[in-house]
Amino acid sequence: MQTIDLNCDMGEAFGNYPMPNDEILMDYITSANIACGYHAGDPDVMQQTVAIAIKKGVAIGAHPGLPDLQGFGRREMKISAREAYQMTLYQIGALHAFVKAAHGKLYHVKAHGALYNMAAKDAALAKAIVEAVHDFDPTLILYGLANSAMITAAKQIGLKTASEVFADRTYQDDGSLTPRTQPNAMITDTPASVKQVLMMIREQQVISVNQKTVPLQAETLCLHGDGAHAVEFAKMISEKIKAEHISIKAPVQ
Repeated sequence: MQTIDLNCDMGEAFGNYPMPNDEILMDYITSANIACGYHAGDPDVMQQTVAIAIKKGVAIGAHPGLPDLQGFGRREMKISAREAYQMTLYQIGALHAFVKAAHGKLYHVKAHGALYNMAAKDAALAKAIVEAVHDFDPTLILYGLANSAMITAAKQIGLKTASEVFADRTYQDDGSLTPRTQPNAMITDTPASVKQVLMMIREQQVISVNQKTVPLQAETLCLHGDGAHAVEFAKMISEKIKAEHISIKAPVQ
């Protein structure tokens, strides 16, 4: 039986936890990437999100991003490999403190936003990020864009990887995500999104914006939790995948 992990970015709020969707979404996902305070989140939100994930039996991952609260970590910044290493290690450590205090376990790390996209193509940044993950805990799983420099760097250093695909994003001919600055970056048509998801899981390939067939490995599927219909979409995708007799579970550490 084919298997897929459903992951979602969580805890991307500030103060008094004003994101009620997170708790409901965790009924339909198997991995939660929790913001670590740089692009979003704060200590209160981190603690509460960790507690919910543990209660729901969802695998917890650190979601480090660029230090850009105003831009939600989606604006590129010129950083050195050394800085990428330091900010990644720092953020993993921050989230791990809350996980440990709650008697939970940290399973994976997934970079956020611009940091994720930069490291998908920049080998030096990718190497720095995976070294930070490996130095913190070599048993952690590195979530990265399928066919990216991140996956390559992680495998070279001996980290277990989970190649990630996206339900609501379009792809370029080289397998990269279409930049959000372009009008066709997001898939807003639900049937089209479902079709893409099933193709990626079943056939291990995706059709680019230029109608090119791009091979990829689909091990974890990202569902964005900040959309207007995020919960309904997550529930529907989960049901569609199960109807295809595909098992939904987190990667084994």
